[in-house]
Amino acid sequence: MLTKIKFAPGIDKQDTAVGAEGRWVDSDNVRFRYGLPEKVGGWQSLLNDSIVGVARKQHAFVDKEGNRYVAIGTDKFLLIYFEGQLHDVTPVKATIGSVTMSATDASQQVSLTFSSAHNLQSGDIILLDNVTVPAGIGLTNSAFEDKLFQVTRVTSNLIAIITGTQTTTGAATGGACDIIPYEPVGPAAQSYGYGFGIGQYGGTVQGSVTTTLNGALLADTNGTGGSGSVINVTSNSGFPTAGTIAVQNELITYTGKGTNTLTGITRGAFGTATTGTSNGQAHSSGEIVTNATEWGGWGDAVDAGTITLEPGLWSLSNFGDVLVATIANGKTFTWNSDITARLTTRASTTTSGFSTTNNPTATRVTLISPTTRHLIHLGTETTIGTASTQDDMFIRFSEDENINGYTPQATNTAGTQRIQDGTKIMGALVAKENILIWTDNALYTMKFVGAPFTFGFEQVGTNCGLIGKNAAIEIDGVAYWMGNNGFFSFDGTVNTLPCSVEDYIYDDIDTTKGQQVCAGINNLFTEVTWWYPTSGSDFNNRYVVYNYGQNNAQLPMGNWYTGTNTNSIRTTWVDSLVYPRPYATAYNSSNDGSFPEVIGQDGLGQTVLFEHETGTDQVNPNGSVTTLTSFIQSFSFSLQPDQAEVFLAMRRFLPNFKVLNGNNQITLSIKDYPSQDDIETSLSPFIINSSTLKVDTRARGRYANIKIENTGVGESWRFGTFQVDIQPDGRRG
Repeated sequence: MLTKIKFAPGIDKQDTAVGAEGRWVDSDNVRFRYGLPEKVGGWQSLLNDSIVGVARKQHAFVDKEGNRYVAIGTDKFLLIYFEGQLHDVTPVKATIGSVTMSATDASQQVSLTFSSAHNLQSGDIILLDNVTVPAGIGLTNSAFEDKLFQVTRVTSNLIAIITGTQTTTGAATGGACDIIPYEPVGPAAQSYGYGFGIGQYGGTVQGSVTTTLNGALLADTNGTGGSGSVINVTSNSGFPTAGTIAVQNELITYTGKGTNTLTGITRGAFGTATTGTSNGQAHSSGEIVTNATEWGGWGDAVDAGTITLEPGLWSLSNFGDVLVATIANGKTFTWNSDITARLTTRASTTTSGFSTTNNPTATRVTLISPTTRHLIHLGTETTIGTASTQDDMFIRFSEDENINGYTPQATNTAGTQRIQDGTKIMGALVAKENILIWTDNALYTMKFVGAPFTFGFEQVGTNCGLIGKNAAIEIDGVAYWMGNNGFFSFDGTVNTLPCSVEDYIYDDIDTTKGQQVCAGINNLFTEVTWWYPTSGSDFNNRYVVYNYGQNNAQLPMGNWYTGTNTNSIRTTWVDSLVYPRPYATAYNSSNDGSFPEVIGQDGLGQTVLFEHETGTDQVNPNGSVTTLTSFIQSFSFSLQPDQAEVFLAMRRFLPNFKVLNGNNQITLSIKDYPSQDDIETSLSPFIINSSTLKVDTRARGRYANIKIENTGVGESWRFGTFQVDIQPDGRRG
């Protein structure tokens, strides 16, 4: 007897595998279209290059000549993608002249000594100019001239850089250069702060001495290589005789120094051990080691978890042809696409005709208001130009059509406002009729009302705060966002989104890394996707999708699906508005990017810019193809509905695919009791292709489920129905 098993669209992880009747319970790289599950479309790299660092914001726009651009803000750079090429337009600080160059031994490290405090930090990017190399270094001027380097070690009057090539043995002095520092953006990942605050009174101390590990540290209580109480470092010069070091998120105390060693160590100090253990965390050889001896809360060490440091973020918008770019908690810069030398001109506060020299210098978020064209600063300074007056709930807006005019007068439309509910503004979006502003607890609308107030503010929701700056998206007048405790929408009223995978997400998401959450809309398939980090992950490693266009009465908890495939994780996304398909970025912390070239870069990672919904697999920058696998698994259904006490035998099943290119495989699993683990049947998996009419099998049990997946290059599918031939087989196992 053939029995048709029906499945509603979406994934249900709120119930058990047996209890989720008529639903799918797990998936990866799958979407639902017309109620049927199918493999997602592929993606291909838009560039032969990859980007150095982790991208945190994309913004696509068109100039008045019809030229299309994508601005990409990373933790180190501001880049422009134009006509298949990347261009570095990162703003820079004032040039520091008359810097002395020297080398002390045969290594890849060169020291740069300043005549006064330089205010650079480990990890900063610098450009070298007017270089004269030290005599005897074994390298030419061209190895440094107009090249980018990463600052790897810092003291008050000295920094070190990695040359990428070993210098000649022995001391080499007498070199000189000018240094052009890039504007710093922020860390690649959100992390602990260690103290009551950030800066000299607590938290990290600027200018801390750094070195690198010479050998790996394991996730244990021991020193280098997993034994003893000694850590080997490249150099311990500048470190105190006894103190504390920071390696990524771990703090380690030590009681002495040897020859390039730190001795008498205690791993996982001040609450930074591996979660749930007393062990230290694992670190690779070459990881940066920072002197954390002077870090602390008002002079005393406190648990690392009390403060989180936000990652490097950008706000990107356009004022006509002009890109407006704000570093989170930093300055605002502009870049004009309407000049001949646009691709060789950096973003700046002094862009001709679009200066931002009168703008606040510390702002959490900026955007351009629609129609009225005000530049709005959210979470900004109460006294312009004094960063210490930054108020995370204070809003300041410019005159209309003048992004550099902020003095409120009776004759202009500049003004200020402070909102109340929450501790900080998290993000903002331009919606259909309003500007939406989220704090960590509430939602406000900001709407143009004209003179004398210019904008009116209204609180429209509470207990619905935003988890991270980029975790909200808007389409057709409806906003969707991820909070610290659930998903929400706003269509004039704040609504909680029922979610069939909510516990699965919130039981494992790392909410302390909420600023890394990225939301993207794919209007081609009516999908909103959030990529997020789970506990123990430094970067995004999962995603969840809400299909807002395919809901029905069968789905009281909505049409949701999830994924964990490493190749599918994104850090930024722009929808198919300026370009015909979505553009997105993927980050790999283990690889090195190639643009901009940073000599001797250490641990900056690699971002790849992909065009989505093209082909069936992943095409990499070098042209190689990575297989895009996918699967979906059903609930555990009883072989005879409402008669689960009866064992039944399955003799055959009839797969029915709406679309099937290449092979697919179906795995049939059974179990006798709901609490048991699934057992694959002896003949599984079954290879299915377009000519497969039926599949003979032998399966016996009370419950069964099916898993549909592809594992090969060039394969795509959309599944239709599932029919099985079952017969009674007694009541005893």
